[in-house]
Amino acid sequence: MISNGGSKIISVVYEGYSWCWAAKNRNENFGRTLLTIFVAVFLISWYTWLIKKSRKGKFPLPPGPRGLPLIGNLPFLEPELHRCFAKLAKTYGPIMKLRIGTKLCVVISSPSIAKEVLRDHDTIFANRDVPAAALAATYGGLDMVWSPYGPNWRLLRKVCVKEMMSNKSIHDCLALRQREVRRMIADMYGSIETPIKVGDRMYLAVMNVIMNMIWGGMIKGEEKNRVEMDFRKVVGELVDLLVIPNVSDLFPILSRFDLQGIQRKSKELSLWFDRIFKSIIDQRLEGEGKSNKKNESNDFLHILLQLKEEGDPNTSLTMNQLKALLMDVVIGGTDTTATTIEWAMAEMMHRPEMLRKVQEELDKVVGKDNMVEESHLPKLHYLDSVVKEVHRLHAVLPLLLPHCPSQSCTVARYSVPKGTKILLNIWAIHRDPNAWDNPLEFQPERFMEGTCNWGYNGNDMRYLPFGSGRRMCAGIPIAERMLMYILASLLHSFEWRLPEGTEVDLSEKFGVVLKKATPLVAIPMPRLSKSELYV
Repeated sequence: MISNGGSKIISVVYEGYSWCWAAKNRNENFGRTLLTIFVAVFLISWYTWLIKKSRKGKFPLPPGPRGLPLIGNLPFLEPELHRCFAKLAKTYGPIMKLRIGTKLCVVISSPSIAKEVLRDHDTIFANRDVPAAALAATYGGLDMVWSPYGPNWRLLRKVCVKEMMSNKSIHDCLALRQREVRRMIADMYGSIETPIKVGDRMYLAVMNVIMNMIWGGMIKGEEKNRVEMDFRKVVGELVDLLVIPNVSDLFPILSRFDLQGIQRKSKELSLWFDRIFKSIIDQRLEGEGKSNKKNESNDFLHILLQLKEEGDPNTSLTMNQLKALLMDVVIGGTDTTATTIEWAMAEMMHRPEMLRKVQEELDKVVGKDNMVEESHLPKLHYLDSVVKEVHRLHAVLPLLLPHCPSQSCTVARYSVPKGTKILLNIWAIHRDPNAWDNPLEFQPERFMEGTCNWGYNGNDMRYLPFGSGRRMCAGIPIAERMLMYILASLLHSFEWRLPEGTEVDLSEKFGVVLKKATPLVAIPMPRLSKSELYV
């Protein structure tokens, strides 16, 4: 309608102007000049009116700092992005826009606006903004973490939550977890009175536990050690590729050229995963074929192969989906859990009275003549509150994983266009003085039973260590149990002290996973009543 009306006005003005211009007295230059100015002013005013009318009722984009042409705000961002965004939010507010390369990015730093994205408009924001490296590493985004919201994602989520992470499946894997945790304690006992890098040991321990739950005891001896070391190396390299600023992400139009070779490297690493998974799956299927009976293992691989064989359209997986899901478990559960354990150890060693309180609780619940069992965990209330406070103050995914709206949407009275990269600054939300008392203090008591009802379900937007809504972490049940079990075993089995002349450094190093800037080095000393318990 605006277009048709505009055409008619232009036509009338043009005809009148042409008639005047063709007047007999062609020496009237002054009159023609005035007429030209009048027409120009009229057209500019009319165009401005049209623009304003077309925007009437629409909300503006969020506020944000000015950027440069083409590269946007990229040159002005600091390496510690979570802190940089928190500092900018003090100027531009809890929802702000940035141009990172040619990509529009919206950063959210308040619980109320996070609720709009993760709850009120959950379906619209259920997609991911997928880095080129992740797309190349996951069979084209075929896994659960990066897959677009749709049938493939719903199938993988259903299989993960209802089959792999069900109470029955987690209970069935109990013996597998216990075996690896006891092995970790025995290995640690061989390093008593020796300084060790806690993060490295925890990474290896968590990796062993996860791989044991994936394929049980299929790999043994030297082959097991080799595969574990290779997994650690490849997972680390893949996570590093996700952190490197990639021209393909900053300028999507250049993605096809892979100027830095990041997609190529990611694909090479994913092929390594593929070969390992294929080899193990073939071994499992071949073993079952020779024995003419199903494997009785309760590991995740058994669950997934069983679902694939049943052929139920509601739960049946392709082989690539199966391998992508196993890759998610390995990558998603290893670094995050190991890093959280290291942060917990660092905070307690920084506050010896807190460490003593945790160990007193362990002695009361477990006793010094026993080893920690998973059945003890629900009674360890103070340790649970310590872990929750670690998740608050040292959220391992400080910006979670990026969301992406499937259609344009209004959030906090601002327009968020389709395809925008949405980052939720959980690090800032967890330190918001409007949401927390003494937010910068490490106070586990705030999570003690009876004072509040905090959990990991994402219902309270002030506390989102695992996210919220459809795309929240699917592995919470196993992550929570595994973290508590390993940490309780370490603190119960050993006394811990710092090397002479050192102090605990609690500074951070930004990445996809927020790690300690300086690795924690500590010396374990036995504290159980009998040495046989360590064997």
